[in-house]
Amino acid sequence: MPAVPATSSDGQTATVVDMWVDPRCPWAWITSRWLLEVEQVRPVETRFHVMSLSVLNEGREVPEKYRQGMIEGWGCVRVCIAAEQQHGNEVLRPLYNAMGTLIHLKKAGLGRTMITAALAEADLPAELVDAAEDTGYDPALRASHHAGMDPVGTEVGTPVIHVPGPDGEPIAFFGPVITPIPRGLAAGRLWDGVLAVTSTDGFFELKRSRNREASFD
Repeated sequence: MPAVPATSSDGQTATVVDMWVDPRCPWAWITSRWLLEVEQVRPVETRFHVMSLSVLNEGREVPEKYRQGMIEGWGCVRVCIAAEQQHGNEVLRPLYNAMGTLIHLKKAGLGRTMITAALAEADLPAELVDAAEDTGYDPALRASHHAGMDPVGTEVGTPVIHVPGPDGEPIAFFGPVITPIPRGLAAGRLWDGVLAVTSTDGFFELKRSRNREASFD
């Protein structure tokens, strides 16, 4: 979806950047924390949307250690979709922040206890936890997933970001995959660089082997 203008905390016209996340992905969590840092030094506002690693990896061979996560991972994204449907897109930001804090920092798992605590933290109704087992939310979940992922292609995961291009149409890309979280002016410099490469016509890929574990510092 095209980004739209918003107003930043200092009154400037802000660019709305759309980010697709699955709460259980540690790399998306780091990238989202970076974007929140970018908001402090650039006229940017992050808007969150739901994708699903369980949808992404359907039918694929995955290592055994990831199989249980694929099964358990349906719950939190269904709850995110239910919250968005019932209370608007704006609730995804506090809900994702709450889920990510519990999952990645407090190691609270992916189950009902974590979801219930996240709903309370985001000031959302506790009964939304029941959506975790409700497959009726899956069509909307898949639609949200494909809205974010299809413009990028098939050989990517999360995070996916859409930013407005020079012609007003969004530029969609996977990443950046980073650790630790860039802070302050360093976050702004990385943002400038990401915009420079992704807005270049015909640019597709920069990559090097990842040799660090995710760090949430």
